[in-house]
Amino acid sequence: MSEGADRRTILTGLGALGLIGCDRREPMQEPTPVQIVPVRRVDFSALEANHGGRLGLSAYSDKGSVSWRGDERFVYCSTFKMYLAAATLLRIQAGEERLDRQIPISAADMTNHAPVTQPAIGRTLSVETLMQAVVEVSDNPAANLLLKALGGLEPMQNFYRSLGDTSTRVDRFEPEMNRLDGDKDTITPDRSRINIWRLFIDPATPLSPTSRDRLLGWMVSSPTGVGRIKAGVPVGWRVAHKTGTGGYGPTNDIGILYPPAGGPVTLAIYYHAAEYAPDRNEAVIAEATRMTLAALDRA
Repeated sequence: MSEGADRRTILTGLGALGLIGCDRREPMQEPTPVQIVPVRRVDFSALEANHGGRLGLSAYSDKGSVSWRGDERFVYCSTFKMYLAAATLLRIQAGEERLDRQIPISAADMTNHAPVTQPAIGRTLSVETLMQAVVEVSDNPAANLLLKALGGLEPMQNFYRSLGDTSTRVDRFEPEMNRLDGDKDTITPDRSRINIWRLFIDPATPLSPTSRDRLLGWMVSSPTGVGRIKAGVPVGWRVAHKTGTGGYGPTNDIGILYPPAGGPVTLAIYYHAAEYAPDRNEAVIAEATRMTLAALDRA
C-alpha cells in the first residue's frame, strides 16, 4: 500500500476495529520528498563506526527529508506504547472504551518496570491513567493491560494497517516483545516517521483534536530519554516523544520536534547498539538528531 492510503482504505481499516473518527476531510498525503522537498544526504557511517551498532533514522520537515537505513527493520521496544495509546484513544472516540473505566490491577499482571501499576496492586486504575503511564514512564504491565483491553495483539496490528502501515509487526506482549527474534515486533524508521506524520500532522488524522492534544501532552511531559532527541535540539524547541530501550543494546526515540518558528520535524531514530551502554547510546541519538537538524537547516 502507498504511504498515503485513500480515505476509503483508512475508514475500512478503522471500521474493522470500530475506530472510525469524526474527521470527514480527505487525507492529505505526506508529500513525496523527491517531489516536494529536497532529500538531504547525511552520512551516519562514521557515527556507527565510532560507537558500533546499527543506526536507523528517518526525518521529515518542510525543509527536506533525511533517511538512513530507513527501510531496515529494528526492534521498536517501548516506542510502540505511543501507538498503543493512540489506538486506545480511537476506541474511546468510537464509544467502545471510556477514559474513566476502572481496570483491576493484580500481582499476576506484574512484570519488570511497573512504576505506576506496582503500587496499585489490589486497586484499580483508569484507562486514562494507564495510557498516561505507558507514554510518560513506559509502565510495562499497563501496556499489557491496555493491549488486552484493545482485544489483544491482532487489533493492535490492525491499528497500524488502518494507517496504511503494512509492514510493522505485532507479535508478543511485554517484556518478550523486546527480544530480538527475526522480524518479530519490528518497524522501519521510514514507516514509523510516516505513522507519526499521519497521526499528528496530517489534517485528516483519525485522532480528534482532543485526543491528539492529550497524547501530545503526555509525550511532552515524559521525563524519559533526556539524553536522546531532547539533548540534540536547539534551546527553545519543544519535543513530544516516546523512548524505547532494550537491556542488550536497542535504544530508540521517536516523535515530533517543534521549533520556536517554522514547521515541525517528524523524527524516528532506532539505534541497535553493540551493547547496553545507556549514556553512550543516548549520546549517539543526540548527535544523530543534531546532524539531521543541521542538514535540514534547523540547527
